[in-house]
Amino acid sequence: MRSVQIGGSSWQASNVALGIMRMGTLPVPKAVVALQAAHDAGINFIDSADIYGNDPQLGRGSSEIHFGQAFKQSGLHRDDFYIQSKGGLYANADNKITRYDSSKQQLISAVDGILERMGIDYLDSFLIHRPDPLMEPEEIAAAFDEFQAAGKVRHFGVSNFNPQQIAMLQEALDQKLLVDQVQFGLAHTGMIDFGLHTNMTDERANNHDGGLIEYTRRKKMTIQTWSPFQYGTFAGTFINSDRFPELNDELAKLAAKYGVSKNAIAVAWILRHPAHMQVLLGTMNPEHIKDSAAGSDITLTRQEWYDLYLAAGNDLP
Repeated sequence: MRSVQIGGSSWQASNVALGIMRMGTLPVPKAVVALQAAHDAGINFIDSADIYGNDPQLGRGSSEIHFGQAFKQSGLHRDDFYIQSKGGLYANADNKITRYDSSKQQLISAVDGILERMGIDYLDSFLIHRPDPLMEPEEIAAAFDEFQAAGKVRHFGVSNFNPQQIAMLQEALDQKLLVDQVQFGLAHTGMIDFGLHTNMTDERANNHDGGLIEYTRRKKMTIQTWSPFQYGTFAGTFINSDRFPELNDELAKLAAKYGVSKNAIAVAWILRHPAHMQVLLGTMNPEHIKDSAAGSDITLTRQEWYDLYLAAGNDLP
């Protein structure tokens, strides 16, 4: 398993991480197996959020409750994993998200709840989950200062922020924002499409994110890619999908060449980008964790990278 330097800092972690969004409905014994599979595959980074999981009895946050229980039973140790979570979304009594809330009070409540549910003393990283239009950077700065002073959070970042939102928040902080977590993969390539279509007038020339990849590379932030196998937003996976026959043919060809799964090739495609991203796996299947993590050790050629991009339905102007 290769490592990635997080946010230009001295922090090194596996370039493939395990996201536990689906752990909330997984029986704890199976969650134990998933954590052990990740560890055995060389993954040392866990990603969560305070709203992950919506168990009928436990409510939102059940993924972190199950993680905490599974972690204790797994025989693994705190220093086996870097643990990251996100906060800043508010759910009402019916467990429905009704607002984004990056107020100091909400963030403090979020971090305290995360630590309690997971049964840990600190987070290696805490991210603001979504950009809140009512965001007050000074309030976030005050919360971050408290977390750091109390030893509750070691590093900070954001999720789904565009460059101007990152810059606005960063100006108020003493801590460097190390991470921006966004969706990216072979069937979700908007962040690179518009750059390839510079000075064109077609749909792919639309700049939807403000040049996020270029911005994060300049600022030495790490992009963490969620839903790397999905098309659309949770529409489904492109792996073995009839919607993507050419892509699956190309994935199969390269999988045979490198002796890995299609998932591993899709991971390798993301990691081939010089932005040095970190891929978040969402599966709880131990075999899929192992198969996908194998992509960490594959370096595609430039032509293979472009062949996959084109097979996914993209074009070159």
